[in-house]
Amino acid sequence: MAEIIVTTRAGKDITLAAKPGLSVMEIIRDGGVDELLALCGGCCSCATCHVYVDPAFAAATGKAGADEDDLLDSSDHKQAGSRLSCQIPFTAALDGLKVTIAPED
Repeated sequence: MAEIIVTTRAGKDITLAAKPGLSVMEIIRDGGVDELLALCGGCCSCATCHVYVDPAFAAATGKAGADEDDLLDSSDHKQAGSRLSCQIPFTAALDGLKVTIAPED
């Protein structure tokens, strides 16, 4: 089975089983990582699922869309690699994806 590696705000790495067809946010949330609030449930309207994508996976995850980028601009913690995990559809090509949960705004 595919997997993703999530680094928590405390620096702990958690490996989660990942299923194509889900968003990265759903995988993290369903994996029990409580730090990722995902208050809007994946509607791209709150930015509480902000993660930093490992540079090795930047091309594979693509660029943020206009709405996503606007929400990320509202974060004090936006940086290169910032994405809303609800906007990253998990595919087999992302097996081994590494993301770090961004600090809470």
